[in-house]
Amino acid sequence: MKNIRPTTTKDLGELERIYDCARKFMKANGNPNQWRDDKPNLDEVVSDISRGVNYVVVESGKVVGTFSAVPGIDPTYVEINGKWLNDEPYVTIHKIASDGTSNGILSCAVSFCASIAKNIRIDTHEDNKVMRHLLEKSGFQYCGVIKLANGELRLAYQKILSE
Repeated sequence: MKNIRPTTTKDLGELERIYDCARKFMKANGNPNQWRDDKPNLDEVVSDISRGVNYVVVESGKVVGTFSAVPGIDPTYVEINGKWLNDEPYVTIHKIASDGTSNGILSCAVSFCASIAKNIRIDTHEDNKVMRHLLEKSGFQYCGVIKLANGELRLAYQKILSE
């Protein structure tokens, strides 16, 4: 059974371990450029923790995954080369990662986000075929391309949850 709890700064070592596992997995699966060796930036993670939007997924007492669930308008999602499914309030999933020891981290994040909003948005790198497959399998619909603050492009997805 997996549980989700807010991340604390005491979890930073575990998050570094999880992000390292995720980077290695992405590189081994044809996606060497999405996070490189410096992503996610720990200063951003600490900021997410202080804002109360970063969470860990715990299974059998071990942190096995993490994600940020950020409600409200994401500045990088304002302009899209494509079209969002709707303009209703949404929560954005960012920095989602697993250490590879447990499946279902995305499902946990989606279930958690359902308590915040009925719309979930997420983006990923074009080369992240594993995440793209998981998103489509989980009912997310491809909406178009967004541009990050650093100018990099990402594929954007949205899922509308039923009432």
